[in-house]
This record gives sequence, structure tokens and C-alpha cells, in this order.
Amino acid sequence: MKRIFYFLMLFTALAFTSCNKDYSGDIEDYLAENNLTAIKTEDGLYYIIDVPGNDKKPKVNSEVRVKYKGTLLDGTVFDENADFRTNLSKVIAGWRYGMVHFGEGGKGKLLIPPHLGYGDQETGDIPGNSVLIFDIELIEVF
Repeated sequence: MKRIFYFLMLFTALAFTSCNKDYSGDIEDYLAENNLTAIKTEDGLYYIIDVPGNDKKPKVNSEVRVKYKGTLLDGTVFDENADFRTNLSKVIAGWRYGMVHFGEGGKGKLLIPPHLGYGDQETGDIPGNSVLIFDIELIEVF
């Protein structure tokens, strides 16, 4: 019985460790390879502001209109849209937490670790545990 208990404890510890991999090293490698400098938030999101935009910034539940292109770390494009309108409460956490740093008309990048994206779930062309990179332009805040 003790062996089963210890096996279950070890299995749980290994499973927990593998699910909580820190992807900041992958993101920092990407930044270094592409000669980019980003700001890292406490929750692990990285963002780059190329154009700050005006003083009208969205909140985490604002309606916005955005032009974006989403890629994986290897450059594979998984989605893009030139005129996407949504409420930030309906998108992945990385967008909710990242878009608030841009003013209307702002441009930049969001580098989103898996726990703020789709986690370990495969979603369309996005493999589980993927870092997501979005080139964004915040066109309008409603």
C-alpha cells in the first residue's frame, strides 16, 4: 500500500511540474534572437509598445477593434485579421491583460505564455503549450 501511495505522490509531482513549465526562457530567447526588448508583467506576459497610441486605453472588459497577426515562436502564422471587433472579456487572458497597455492607435506585440493563452489544449493550428505572439494595432476602443 505504501508503494502505491509513493507512486501516486511521485506521479502527481511529475505531472504538476510538467504542467507548470516556465516559458519565460523561451520568450526571452525569442526576444534576444530578434533583437527585441519587452516589458514583462507579474503574470508572465511580455509586451512591446512600438507606437503607444493616444490616452484612450481599454479596460479588461472593453469593446475594441484590432488588426492582428498571431504567430508561434517558429514564425508559423496561425491567424490574422485586419478588422477584428470583440469584447476583451471574451478573449484569452493574454489579450485582456496586454491590450490595456496600448492606447487607441497603438501598435506593438504581445508575447503570451501558454497559461495566459490556450494552456495545454490544442486549438486549431495551435499546439498545446504554445507561446503565442501577436502583432497588434489597436484601431478603436468603444
